[in-house]
Amino acid sequence: MAGKGTPATAVLTKQKVAHTLHTYDHDPRAESYGLEAVEALGLDRAQVFKTLVAEVDGKLTVGVVPVTGQLDLKALAAAAGGKKAKMADPAAAQRATGYVLGGISPLGHRSRLPVVIDASAEKFDTVFCSAGRRGLEVELAPADLIRLTGAVVAPIAA
Repeated sequence: MAGKGTPATAVLTKQKVAHTLHTYDHDPRAESYGLEAVEALGLDRAQVFKTLVAEVDGKLTVGVVPVTGQLDLKALAAAAGGKKAKMADPAAAQRATGYVLGGISPLGHRSRLPVVIDASAEKFDTVFCSAGRRGLEVELAPADLIRLTGAVVAPIAA
């Protein structure tokens, strides 16, 4: 992986967290980055999570949900201690995280953002999420993802 690291992989290495990187050739025509990873890597859909950036009461907040689900904005707002949530402007999400859409990882953001992870993650030994670049997934224990992001765990997937 020399020269191919991301802020997410740097965090994992620095914190000495057990993880496995999985790469695949990203197809720019893919309609869903998460489902593309599922198909390319032959993974269980329920075990692969997407990272979405929303605004909760005007503050950027990260929601991590299974790729097959939708982010429940009301549930995200409640879990983050807010009243109202809406999806963030894509440019604001990219600026705050330092990642491009389709490659936003829950780890290693440019700005420290609150993170809420869907409770379904805890039923797996490992989960997959973006490692910070399209075509690069990281597999790690949900407990490590929760600890490293300082996440709240709540049912936020619809």
